Amino acid sequence: MSKKNVDNSVAAFEKAIHGLNEMRYVLRLYVAGTTPQALRAISNIKKICEEHLQGRYELQVIDLYQQPQLLQGEQIIAAPTLIKKLPLPLRRIIGDMSNEERILVGLDLRKKT
Repeated sequence: MSKKNVDNSVAAFEKAIHGLNEMRYVLRLYVAGTTPQALRAISNIKKICEEHLQGRYELQVIDLYQQPQLLQGEQIIAAPTLIKKLPLPLRRIIGDMSNEERILVGLDLRKKT
């Protein structure tokens, strides 16, 4: 392989890695009212997003009491539920978002060990 081909391969690899770092995350957190568990989930996911996705995420918090019609469209069976819409694959995480390692694995930010 010539030096030019190696340089092109390295540049393509670096560009792909940079693209992964710039990937935008679209997240929806479904909660049921302002219960302590719902407030804890909101606080926890905001903290995780700011630490690991700063500037690369959109988080929408949806109260199922105020928008119950969204319950069927997303097939929510428990609250709080976090849905990672983008990047694919779609993922669902249920709970108060306190297990940071589980959240990072669910968002594909860390490999399962």
